[in-house]
Amino acid sequence: MTSAIAAMITAVVGVLGTLFAPVITSWVTKRQRTAENRVEERRRLLEDRRGAYTAMNRATGHFHTLLKDALHRTRDGVCTDDDRARLEEGRRDYRDRYAEAQMIVPETVLDASRELNVVLAGTDAALKRIHRGIPRDGETAERLLLDLRAADPKLSAMHRIMRQDLGVLD
Repeated sequence: MTSAIAAMITAVVGVLGTLFAPVITSWVTKRQRTAENRVEERRRLLEDRRGAYTAMNRATGHFHTLLKDALHRTRDGVCTDDDRARLEEGRRDYRDRYAEAQMIVPETVLDASRELNVVLAGTDAALKRIHRGIPRDGETAERLLLDLRAADPKLSAMHRIMRQDLGVLD
């Protein structure tokens, strides 16, 4: 009787193994795909943030440079309509890159960008008033150049936060 029971158990285990093998294989494959999809999604999000950071850095640096150049040219009395048009184009690009990044980047980066924007936007607004001939008391190109220096540490802080978020360690 033991050999009959052993044969029967072997047959049942064989049938169950045959029936459950595809289910188990499917379950394992599904778990592997889910894990691979999570890894791919994290990689894609990191690449999206890296792209947003690159665009923000480029646009912010370019706008900062254009502002500084326009201030120098205004101070020297040689600022032209072309200079102002380049500054306006840089401002729009800066604003667009920030708007794109808002949906991707963490709040810490946006906070750093906002702090920098206070300096850049304030300087830009004052420069516009100078160009229109309606500066406020003490608003001169020379004064704005000094004020614009406050952007440098804020720009460095924003870069540092972005690099930390991307896992770049010094």
